[in-house]
This record gives sequence, C-alpha cells and structure tokens, in this order.
Amino acid sequence: MNITGTHIAYLHTCHRKLWLFANGIQMEHTSQVVAEGKLIAETTYLDRARKYTELEMDGIKIDYYDAKNKVIHEVKKSDKVEHAHFAQVKYYLYILLKNGISGASAILEYPKMKQREIVEWEEDDKVRVEEWISSCSKIIHDEQCPPLLKKPICKKCSYFDFCYIQEE
Repeated sequence: MNITGTHIAYLHTCHRKLWLFANGIQMEHTSQVVAEGKLIAETTYLDRARKYTELEMDGIKIDYYDAKNKVIHEVKKSDKVEHAHFAQVKYYLYILLKNGISGASAILEYPKMKQREIVEWEEDDKVRVEEWISSCSKIIHDEQCPPLLKKPICKKCSYFDFCYIQEE
C-alpha cells in the first residue's frame, strides 16, 4: 500500500482515523465540513487549474503544482490542524525529492482566513518524514483499530458519528 498525503495528515490528527481510512472505512463523502473544504479549494482560485498542473506520483496527488517555480499550492479550509497540513506538504516535498525534483517548496493557503504559510524543505526533514511513513505503516497494518481518544477536534470530524455511536 502506498502512503498518501491523507495518511500523513491523519497520522498527525488521529491514529484511529488513519487506521479506519486505510482499512477501507471512509466517511469523508458524508461530511459537510469536507464538502465545504473542497468547495473552497475549487472556487477560491479559479485560474489555478489553468496555470498549474495536477501531479500524481508514488500514491500522492498534488492538485496545484507550479512546475516552473517548483511550488506546491495546498488550499485548506482552516488552520485548526495546521501541524497536519505542514506534515502533509512536507511529505509531498519528500516524494518530489525522491523522484528527482529538488528545491521545491509549498504554500499552505487558508483563503477564508486570508493567510498563507510557506513551507520549505529542511535538512532533517528526510529522517522525520521517514519516521512518519514507518508510523503510518505500523498503525495501518495493526490488527486492532486504535482506541477512541476524545479530542475537541472530534466534533468536526467526518468519522464523528462512526466513533461516537452508542450501542443499546
């Protein structure tokens, strides 16, 4: 199984969500929050599809890649889990580097907040990203789903109903 940017983001958000997603239990299609995020990404920067290319390699899909300047543009709804967004684009930069594209950077864009964060590849990122890949693999291949950890972010999660269902 190829590790994707979504796996890396979920590693930094919730191990249970990572395990469920990787093991075929996908709830994103039922989430109003996910739908809103996709709508923001699709309608905020209308010229993106014309100016930038979509890039797929090694299991990742980058929606907006500026090949001339080697810049990934990643649009997010909010910065609530910004650390997960940083990890996701660091992983994209790792995959680019692995495929011979060095000197790339990323811009995390939060249009609703009118904020942008530049993410650069740093010397020690390779070791860190490889640790994330290893951690993802361990969680994904574990026979048991990780336990529910009640976090404030759960209320906005697409897996909320799944995780918090009450059995009678």
